Amino acid sequence: MKHKDGKPHQSDKSSWKVPVALTVVVLCGLSFYLGGIFCSERERYVAEAVNKAVNTPTGTATVPVQIKAISFPECSAEYQDYTPCTDPKRWHKYGRHRLAFLERHCPPSFERQECLVPPPDGYKSPIRWPKSKNECWYRNVPYDWINKQKSNQHWLKKEGEKFLFPGGGTMFPNGVGAYVDLMQDLIPQMKDGTIRTAIDTGCGVASWGGDLLDRGILTVSLAPRDNHQAQVQFALERGIPAILGIISTQRLPFPSNSFDMAHCSRCLIPWTEFGGVYLLEVHRILRPGGFWVLSGPPVNYQRRWRGWNTTIEEQKSDYDKLQELLTSMCFKLFNKKDDIAVWQKLSDNSCYKKLDNPENYPSKCDDGTEPDSAWYTPLRPCVVVPNPAAKKVKLEALPKWPERLHAAPERVSDVRGGNAGSFKHDDGKWKARAKHYKKLLPALGTDKIRNVMDMNTLYGGFAAAVVDDPLWVMNVVSSYAPNTLSVVYDRGLIGTIHDWCEAFSTYPRTYDLLHLDGLFSAESHRCEMKYVLLEMDRILRPNGYAIIRESSYFVDAIATMTKGMRWSCRKEETEYGVEKEKILICQKKLWYSKQNS
Repeated sequence: MKHKDGKPHQSDKSSWKVPVALTVVVLCGLSFYLGGIFCSERERYVAEAVNKAVNTPTGTATVPVQIKAISFPECSAEYQDYTPCTDPKRWHKYGRHRLAFLERHCPPSFERQECLVPPPDGYKSPIRWPKSKNECWYRNVPYDWINKQKSNQHWLKKEGEKFLFPGGGTMFPNGVGAYVDLMQDLIPQMKDGTIRTAIDTGCGVASWGGDLLDRGILTVSLAPRDNHQAQVQFALERGIPAILGIISTQRLPFPSNSFDMAHCSRCLIPWTEFGGVYLLEVHRILRPGGFWVLSGPPVNYQRRWRGWNTTIEEQKSDYDKLQELLTSMCFKLFNKKDDIAVWQKLSDNSCYKKLDNPENYPSKCDDGTEPDSAWYTPLRPCVVVPNPAAKKVKLEALPKWPERLHAAPERVSDVRGGNAGSFKHDDGKWKARAKHYKKLLPALGTDKIRNVMDMNTLYGGFAAAVVDDPLWVMNVVSSYAPNTLSVVYDRGLIGTIHDWCEAFSTYPRTYDLLHLDGLFSAESHRCEMKYVLLEMDRILRPNGYAIIRESSYFVDAIATMTKGMRWSCRKEETEYGVEKEKILICQKKLWYSKQNS
């Protein structure tokens, strides 16, 4: 194009660059705004839909979730003992420092398995309690390594089709009964109901925890998935509470001031290394007045050092370091005899005032460290000081078992909306619900059901309602829900924190009954229903049961999906017969992999 004088026209680039750039910016901003509206509206819609399903008055129609029929394939036989978040095939990706590779490392979403974990070839329904405490089927946990390595210590022995558990251990060659008898002589509080909850770190096959069940003490047996192969699986196969875990770089999934007693029998944890950070974690989870029991090196080093491939000078140095460290954390040596030493966590807060001195080690944790934060929370080399205002958290201040089960704990008031009245109401509600459950599922309360999990408890009400039955309950509190697990422990029950968007820290086929109450209503905005149900299938034993108490909005979709997992389910009314909530009673079928003989 030319001017009328014939000279070519030079375009003024600056004249069109500005409006084009402005247009691009406006369009980008508009798309971002509209996208935000769409996403937020979508989230609001889902939340409102779930809320309506839960809160709609009886008689008002809701449109339930509908899904197409689905059938899940079998996993290959190599997955028969698959533990997704503690998978040995993925250990090489993580550091060896402090054995961090043994901690939870869940696979990314694109590596998640969408298949049904098969049982081992020849799997049988587990032997029933209490006979199971002393024997289990070899084919259910077909591991020879631990039998060959530990048979001389009488952990277990294979006879015919069974593993037998004589009750031996590295530090109790005369049997676990005699070992605990001596411990009770050193700690009289084990006999009168003062001590109710315990944790056993490095539990072996959980013979210590099994013996304590007969003495009214409920123990969480803790061990990593390591070269001993299936310590925790053996424990659960026996009907003894256990969970996969290790004290390494993360806090254990328990609130502060939870356990009445902690125990280590030659558990090989280097207590005095890394600034005593492992002992600091034991201090955190042990309630004031609680006891820490250690047997094995360096206790009784004067007699035992020759068998530990060390020198008496080294063992004396280790014991002196241990004593000094425990004293600095406000423990006192309570009692000692032969191979057992007992320390008590002091209840007197005057000891903790010494930690204000910056020259002392370890120091007091700052106010930014939440004492009860315990889900992927890094360990810190500092002392979590008990709240001096919490007078009734101390062991000596709690009612003795079984009175403490139904007494409203002091810490219930730490929960938003929680008080003694709401606690009593919850307690009564679950008594009615458990009675109704037993009508719908007659196996509940019999020896057919031993290992039970309440997948999203509030105060442990369901566990309290069935406490007289021949079973135990692992109470699970969501890491995204109000942390009420301290109340559960104050009642004398046990449990763990967990996020159901991930796999649970246990082996396949370890629970007889799974119970949930509105889990999908609470978590469906975060956790995909398919993966939660597949995880339930992984940890539920063949012929095991599930009680799924859920909003009518989700029930039909759950029933459809469980059919694809080879479960049989039937829909039942709640004890109140309301339309907005239903109960699914499900049973997992026993099937065998096509790859097995």
